[in-house]
Amino acid sequence: MARVSIVMGSDSDMPVMAQAADVLGKLGVDFEMTIISAHREPDIFFNYAKSLEEKGVKVVIAGAGKAAHLPGMCAAIFPMPVIGIPMKTSDLGGLDSLYSIVQMPSGIPVATVAINGGTNAGILAAKILAASDPELLERLKAYTESLKNDVAAKAEKLDAIGYKEYLAQMKK
Repeated sequence: MARVSIVMGSDSDMPVMAQAADVLGKLGVDFEMTIISAHREPDIFFNYAKSLEEKGVKVVIAGAGKAAHLPGMCAAIFPMPVIGIPMKTSDLGGLDSLYSIVQMPSGIPVATVAINGGTNAGILAAKILAASDPELLERLKAYTESLKNDVAAKAEKLDAIGYKEYLAQMKK
């Protein structure tokens, strides 16, 4: 049973939303993913959002660009946490999406990550679930430790070969 629903308004959002899916997969969190438009198919969207609770979904990750109503509409219907991912846009660089998602009215909160912040959305969803799942909490701790170890290994390599060689290797 999916504990997280990842929803996007367009398949052009897929590369960013896949980042959330990848993190959830690494952490062993079941999720579902779909494309649905709150604007173009409001009746289908409404039925989808209303069904999430009874399907056992605990967190929604919703990505949207421009007017970016999908996360807010999810939060208006779904009674549990919604995480919004503002998409970078060609018009305003994603600030339009960010403002649309983060400026929700009182009573309809949407936790909002950075523009194109799919990875952080996946981690935040896992952290929300880990509050009541000790095994997931341990996997999150191990994931965080691996990030720390990756940085330490890069620093060690830089110290060993110098910045010019390090840059050259990064470009390969």
